[in-house]
Amino acid sequence: MGFTMAEKILARAAGPDTVRAGENHAVAPSRMIAYDFPGYTDVMFRQMHDDFGITSLTDPERYVVFVDHMLTKGDAREDEVHDVTRRWCEFYGIELHVGRGIGHQLTAELGLAPPGDFLVHFDGHISGVGAFGALGWGIRRDLIEAWVTGRVHVDVPATTRFELIGDFAPGVDSRDLVHTIIDLVGADGCAHQVMEFGGPGARAMSIDHRQGLCGMAMFTGAVSAIFEPDETSLAYSTAVARTPFDPVYPDADATYAAVHTVDLGAVVPRVVQPGSARAANTSTAKTMAGTPITRAFIGSCASGRMEDLRAAALVLDGRKVAPGVELNVVPTSSAVHDQAEREGILDVLRSAGATIVRSSCDFCFGYQKPLAAGENCISTGVLNISGRMGSVDANIYMASPFTVAESAVAGSIQEASTR
Repeated sequence: MGFTMAEKILARAAGPDTVRAGENHAVAPSRMIAYDFPGYTDVMFRQMHDDFGITSLTDPERYVVFVDHMLTKGDAREDEVHDVTRRWCEFYGIELHVGRGIGHQLTAELGLAPPGDFLVHFDGHISGVGAFGALGWGIRRDLIEAWVTGRVHVDVPATTRFELIGDFAPGVDSRDLVHTIIDLVGADGCAHQVMEFGGPGARAMSIDHRQGLCGMAMFTGAVSAIFEPDETSLAYSTAVARTPFDPVYPDADATYAAVHTVDLGAVVPRVVQPGSARAANTSTAKTMAGTPITRAFIGSCASGRMEDLRAAALVLDGRKVAPGVELNVVPTSSAVHDQAEREGILDVLRSAGATIVRSSCDFCFGYQKPLAAGENCISTGVLNISGRMGSVDANIYMASPFTVAESAVAGSIQEASTR
C-alpha cells in the first residue's frame, strides 16, 4: 500500500522509514516560523529563556521571524513590540526580516520552503507553501514544543485528494475554487486532513493561484494543503532554494480518505457573505449583484501577488472606482510591489483611483484604516468574521481580485466583466 505526500514528508521529518495516517510521531520541522505579535512571539521567547532555561540554539538557522503586522502607525507601541522581537532574535541568532512584506510570501521568495520540506508556524496560512510541494502546518498551541525541543509531536493526518481538470474561465481564480470546494465537501469536509492537489488542472495553475488556494485550506477544516511538484514549481524552487531539495510525490496506490474531481472550467465567481467564520456561507457573485459597498481591498497572504494585481488591472484599465468607494491595494511583498511597478500595473490601478499601500498584514486584520459601523467592504482578505477589519457593525464580503475590482467600479458587488 502506497503513501501520500504528507505521509512521506512527515516520515522524512520523523526519522522512521514510513509513517501512516493516524499514528503519532515526533517530527523535526525544517523551519520553525513566526511573526511578531503581542502575546505570541514575545511569550514564546520568554518561556524559552525563563521557563526552559534555553540561552542558545544549536541550530538557529531553522528559526525565522517576520515583522509584518503593526507597521503602519509608527507609534511607540509598535516600536516596543518590534524592539522586543529584535532583541530576542539577536540574542538567539534567529533570522529576522522587518517590513519586507507578508511572511507567508517571503517564506517562498527567500527559498525557505523547498519541495519535500516540513514547516511549522502558529498561523495556519503557512499552508500556502504547499504550492511548492512543501508541507506547512499551523500548530498554534504546540509551537512552543517545536521552538524549545526542535521537534513537535503530531498526529499524522489522512489526506483527501483533489484531481483538478480543465482551466479557469476568464474572471475566475483560486479564490473562487476554494469556496467551490467548500460547497463540494463542506466546511469540515477535510477536517484534520491534508488536501492534496494534482491532475492537469493543477499543473496548468499558476504558482500565485496555487499559493492562494493552499493558503486557504483551513476553511475546509484541513491542517494543510499541497500540490504535486511539477516543472512550474520545481523551476521556482530551483531558482530560490537555499539548499538542495528532494521533492516527494504520491504513490499511485496511496490511501486517501476521499478523492474528488473538480473541473476548473465549471467554477464561477463566488462571494463569501459576512460573519462566516469558516468562509462557508457563499453565494455566486451573480446572486449577490447589487449589494452596495463603501470599501474594497485587494491584498493579504492569499491574494496580493502578481496574478492578483494583474487581474485587478485587467478589470480596472481605463475605468474609475465608483464615487463613495475607497479601493486599497496592498501587494503581498516589497518584491511584488516593485515588479508590479515595473510592469506598469500599479499605474493602471492608481489611474482608476486605487490607493497603493505598503506591504503588511495591517489592512487584513483591521489595524490600518479600520471599517466604521455600517460600512460594507468587499475584500480578498482571509477572514470575514464580525470585527475582523474594524467595527463589529461593518460587513465584510470576500471574493477574488476580479470580483473585488469590478465591484469597486460598480459601487456594488458585481461579477467581473472579463467573463
